Amino acid sequence: MNTLSYKTVSANEKTVNKEWIVVDAQGEILGRLSSKIAKIIRGKHKPSFTPNVDCGDNVIVINADKVKLTGSKFETKEYVSYTGYPGGQRFISPKELMAKHPNRVVEKAVRGMLPKNRLGRALYKNLFVYAGSEHPHTAQNPKTIQL
Repeated sequence: MNTLSYKTVSANEKTVNKEWIVVDAQGEILGRLSSKIAKIIRGKHKPSFTPNVDCGDNVIVINADKVKLTGSKFETKEYVSYTGYPGGQRFISPKELMAKHPNRVVEKAVRGMLPKNRLGRALYKNLFVYAGSEHPHTAQNPKTIQL
């Protein structure tokens, strides 16, 4: 095969084709849903995937308050945060977090599956999570997909 007849095409921010996607989280298991969302946000489902470029899609997650956790994780799992002060380590369970901010459970799960660098922080801005079934992004004409 003649290797000069084809070239590896690397995407950049000018050549990337970003789309808007709506995902319904009702009745879905949190970890499985989050890994699929992270894959779409990263752009790994596209043939033009480039690891150092934001080539993924914008994802809108609706019904985040109806997501499920398997086993006893709803009561026993703990999210840890730190205030920055001595003795300021805080723990919260998914049950308490769902009562206060239902969208943050999905946000934390997806954020943990993205790269921990400058690109990961930029990719996280492509995620929009809403507790109810309504979202304000109808002007972008998002496609609804089944995961």
